[in-house]
Amino acid sequence: MSDNQADLIVHARWIAPVAQDKAPNAEVLEHHALVVRDGQIVDVLPGALADEKWQADTVTRLDSHLLIPGLINAHTHAAMNLLRGIADDLPLMTWLEKHIWPAEGQFVSEQFVFDGTRLAAAEMIRSGTTCFADQYFFPASAARATVEAGLRASLFCPILDFPTPMGAGPEDYLRLATDAMDEWRHDPRIQIGFGPHAPYTVSDGPLQKVLTLAEELDVPMMMHVHETAGEIQMAVGNTGERPLTRLKNLGLLSPRLLAVHMTQLTEDEIALVAETGTQVVHCPESNLKLASGFAPVEKLRKAGVNVALGTDGAASNNDLDMIGEARMAAFLGKGVSLQADALPAADILQMATLNGARALGRDDQIGSLEIGKQADMVAVDLNRLETQPVYDPVAQLIYAASRDQVTHTWVGGRCLMDNRTLTTLNEAVILKNAQQWQEKIAGADRD
Repeated sequence: MSDNQADLIVHARWIAPVAQDKAPNAEVLEHHALVVRDGQIVDVLPGALADEKWQADTVTRLDSHLLIPGLINAHTHAAMNLLRGIADDLPLMTWLEKHIWPAEGQFVSEQFVFDGTRLAAAEMIRSGTTCFADQYFFPASAARATVEAGLRASLFCPILDFPTPMGAGPEDYLRLATDAMDEWRHDPRIQIGFGPHAPYTVSDGPLQKVLTLAEELDVPMMMHVHETAGEIQMAVGNTGERPLTRLKNLGLLSPRLLAVHMTQLTEDEIALVAETGTQVVHCPESNLKLASGFAPVEKLRKAGVNVALGTDGAASNNDLDMIGEARMAAFLGKGVSLQADALPAADILQMATLNGARALGRDDQIGSLEIGKQADMVAVDLNRLETQPVYDPVAQLIYAASRDQVTHTWVGGRCLMDNRTLTTLNEAVILKNAQQWQEKIAGADRD
């Protein structure tokens, strides 16, 4: 390949690079082009210069679009798409203990996880997500569905004290996690980590084993932490200490841990999270729907904590729409802090992209549109009645756009959706499969 030959050139009306060494609102490039070769970004330059300097097999011109880094959903349970809407309008523990865990006990299998993850992958591609962090059963099955779709994923194998369809207890779960790591270690799209479910479902012994293995294997951990006030009260009543104190004493608080939800935090705990470098994943829509509480996102950010954004699973959200999640995060952050200038649009976009990559330890490869990084990117058409006129394209994305304005999704320069048409997945097959699962699960409920 000659020095000026590329695989793909994308011309866009605007490009928001979300560059690592600049403030999130530092620049939006107008009438620029992004050049891709061998899956990597090799140039970002004015469109006219790109036409002079580069030749490419494919040239895509998007004259009314905003090109952004692929969105990173930093917490979900992808296969739970098959349980979307099965138990709505309930508090967390009732939802889990009376509905979700019984349904999972009856239906979850490797096939359920593959089919559910494939359904989720299609939804994520159509809404601009290129990488997701998943905490669900049978991570190897989720990995196969992810690779078929062409996405990237960080898959956190659940660890619990009690039996599930995946195993009899912690030893089984740890073995499955390490087996999945070994199976997928050569695929750069797949990262496997440990996912101890929550402080109230995992005892000290398994947590200590998780920490030892995570450090030995240099992999991340994900855990639901301080999700509800009830969780805190239960922990204090049983042990005399709050869950974060226990995790600190066990040595789990570190940049390796992605602490999800974190709606119940004191000022001292915010300082502790910042001091230990613990990552926080904010899931505003799920927290609101389950009435779990409000994460103090602006306080966390001001303390220097890296806060990423996730949807949680479709059984509690009920979608995997990161654009909608970003808008909710912006509005909720302003309302909770009572500051209209809290969480501006550019910072929210960074939470949904680069911050997620940092939390997963993947920011050297993804999360921003910079030379040398993987060409994971999304085009959003702003030439709609609902998003015109455009004074600030990033603000328009966060405050006015919807996921159906995502027209193109690329991972490593490979187009997974071209002008709203999926290229790696068969939409009709996925819809039929989802309907078959619905009939099976609904039929069991009637029985």
